[in-house]
Amino acid sequence: MTTITTHFTSVYGPVQSWRFGRSLGIDPIGSCSCCSFNCVYCQLGKIERQSCTRQIFVPTEQIRQDLQSFMLCDVDTITLSGSGEPTLAQNLDEILMMAKETIAKPIGVLTNGSLLPDPQVREELAIADWVAVKIDAIDSDSFRRIDRPLSTINLEEIWAGLLQFRQIYSGQLAIQTMLLTAWSDRQQTDYFHRMQALQPDEIQLNTPTRPQPLIHQLAARGNQPPTDRAYPTKQLKQVDSEILQAFADRLETAMGIPVRYPTQT
Repeated sequence: MTTITTHFTSVYGPVQSWRFGRSLGIDPIGSCSCCSFNCVYCQLGKIERQSCTRQIFVPTEQIRQDLQSFMLCDVDTITLSGSGEPTLAQNLDEILMMAKETIAKPIGVLTNGSLLPDPQVREELAIADWVAVKIDAIDSDSFRRIDRPLSTINLEEIWAGLLQFRQIYSGQLAIQTMLLTAWSDRQQTDYFHRMQALQPDEIQLNTPTRPQPLIHQLAARGNQPPTDRAYPTKQLKQVDSEILQAFADRLETAMGIPVRYPTQT
């Protein structure tokens, strides 16, 4: 099996995203993927290290220097994501403040929410202009089967932390949900009740549109065309766009907030 050696830079892209437009990525985790989850659909491939322990992976000054190599005029937003769960970075607040001071673009964070029970993490995330939190399941069994978290992580604790974060956060909050199969009416109803309690600014329904590397690939942080991928991948089963549309219409009608999904699957 082939691993493509890629020189690590903490800034990458821009990545074209149906959710965020042209997004310049900041990777606060480093060349070795580290996450509290090991999702079955992870676009990075298998996570190399699972952890809930915060540490400094990439110094803030290195990120500042790497940013200087990129043109920002054609970028819509800056996104902290990359090689794992960005809230594991102990210098998350420093990175966000540095980026907001030096870049005249919205700064956001993609997070799986696993560290939201920590009040310090909630305070640091609140610095961002927008935050997208992943909620892939509304029951513990599905959560463990899809997101494959560390055993110490509890879905209800994540949910409680998310509700607490919503109370202090004045930026744009999006919920991202990956659908691997069509949800039952009961699952959709339970999800709706959760969203009613949370009142996010937007919901993003997704399905695996990108091929998954068979082993970890740093290059997979972006969205390269299939012909540019010099490593083996597998295509995961997608949910039909009609199913996504029906669920989105149901949520949007009931809640009156934008619900988006990829139009081509």
